[in-house]
Amino acid sequence: MRSDTLSRRAALTLAAALALTASPALAQDAAGKIRIGVIGGGNIGSTIGGLWVKDGHEVMFASRHPENLKPLVDGLGPKAKAGTPEEAIKFADAVFLAVPYGAYPALSKEVGPLLKGKVLLDAGNATQKRDGELYDEVQKNGLGVTSAKYFPEAKLVRAFNSANYKVFAKEGANGGKDRAGGRMAIPIAGDDPQALKVAEGLVRDAGFDPVVIGGLKDADKVAIGAPGFGHDVTAPELKEKLGLTK
Repeated sequence: MRSDTLSRRAALTLAAALALTASPALAQDAAGKIRIGVIGGGNIGSTIGGLWVKDGHEVMFASRHPENLKPLVDGLGPKAKAGTPEEAIKFADAVFLAVPYGAYPALSKEVGPLLKGKVLLDAGNATQKRDGELYDEVQKNGLGVTSAKYFPEAKLVRAFNSANYKVFAKEGANGGKDRAGGRMAIPIAGDDPQALKVAEGLVRDAGFDPVVIGGLKDADKVAIGAPGFGHDVTAPELKEKLGLTK
């Protein structure tokens, strides 16, 4: 009997060890919070990064001129910091990319190798007027695939690109408290299952419900101008609009 008990304990210990091995290498604290680097301190970066700070994550907001981010981080409190993109990536367990899409090629050369193995949440959208040839590349190859081309070492997940930041600010702060049927849905797309799990958790921590819409090739379903863009709806409603059965 004692032998059977020990065997069961050994099996459980092995299963737990295997689960940890399969999980993303994130330095979570006792409350399950991680370090997040936000590249870009503009509207979308400050909005989503601010929601993560309020949830208890440590967040480093990054700019080539981090001194310009002092008012932002001072207003968010001690869990918010400012640094360069390089510093934010080294600091972070997961990174949120919130810069104009036209900056991707140059940023890729500057920090791309540092993102190796990191979960990278990509919120960028390409527009014709601003991004020129890069917009043409996106139209030809797809938004998720193009992002992955510029950051091939990262575990990339498309997230927080499907609506205006003002909607995110309102609904994230509210956390679904005043709306029927639940919180606002955030569509996410990625090819790495572990990265998707991390992204789902961060979406929830920001005050939303994640909806996985597929791999990176499916990211165009919620790009600007697509039928899935701009919806402030719950997860079941978004799934219905996008024809998702699960």
